[in-house]
Amino acid sequence: MGDIDQLKLRRLDLTILLVFLGLMRRRKATEVARELGLTQSAVSHALRRLRDIFGDELFLRRPHGLEPTAVAIAAEAPIQAAVLGLRAALSAPGAFEPGSAEGVVRIAAYDAELATLVPALICRLGHEAPKLTIVARALGRGEALDALSRGEVDIALGFFWKLDDAFLATPLLDEEYRVVGGHATKRKGPLTLERYLALPHILVSPAGDLRGIVDTMLEREGRSRRVVAAVPLFFPALAAVRNSGAVATIPRRIAEGYAAAFDLWTAEPPIAVRRFTVSAVRHRRNLASPLQLWLNRLLVEIAAEPPPVPGGPARAPTRPRAPSP
Repeated sequence: MGDIDQLKLRRLDLTILLVFLGLMRRRKATEVARELGLTQSAVSHALRRLRDIFGDELFLRRPHGLEPTAVAIAAEAPIQAAVLGLRAALSAPGAFEPGSAEGVVRIAAYDAELATLVPALICRLGHEAPKLTIVARALGRGEALDALSRGEVDIALGFFWKLDDAFLATPLLDEEYRVVGGHATKRKGPLTLERYLALPHILVSPAGDLRGIVDTMLEREGRSRRVVAAVPLFFPALAAVRNSGAVATIPRRIAEGYAAAFDLWTAEPPIAVRRFTVSAVRHRRNLASPLQLWLNRLLVEIAAEPPPVPGGPARAPTRPRAPSP
């Protein structure tokens, strides 16, 4: 390493690196100051030092905030890796005491997990970690991973096609599908494929598509169904199915958990539909976080339980298992 590089390294400190990463994430000096507990003048001073060390403006002022330059964009990944390494070295995992823990747990999830896993998690935390607060956001896969990367959420729940090395996934449950219908489609005997295909269908599609996994599977058999409506969420689909004479094919956990509340029948699909895995995903920067490790174990326990039936008897929360040695 040359003398110039050594000199630049000696001028760096962790605070200005945290300011740099905060500006890359937030793009506003006021928000970074609040996040790091610094004054605005301290953030401005750190930015001046960074510009002097890198020999570049790094951030340009724009009406919407600060815009990073090409040099700043190129420097983000190695600086983030260095800070993560320091955090890992400095933060040895400690014991987590849920009864006295305080703070906010931010969760990204979509419709099915918001209606099944998140309510059970709220119940468990109310008994075991009453000073923790949950904030859940309805985010799709891509949005949830982006929010994890920016540090805006702690855990993302759902089915993720592919994850890069920045994320850690804990499988929670293997999910399958069920058909739901209302009184207008009251079935007699098993739901046959011919009866299934003769009925109108409501599709749950956040993007507004009129094709889903069921259509792909039917197409392989040379068959098709008639989709009469697409809605973005499962609860509107359940409400529409109740009186419309249509059916919907939705994940088993939400079907069996809420069919009684909507006065619906459920049945196994008369065609094989690919199963999928619901996972809890967190960012690698939180690999050793005692809180997140505890939440992960809690979610695994919750996922192993049957979903509560609205209006049914309440289940007493189980105590979390002891941490693995």
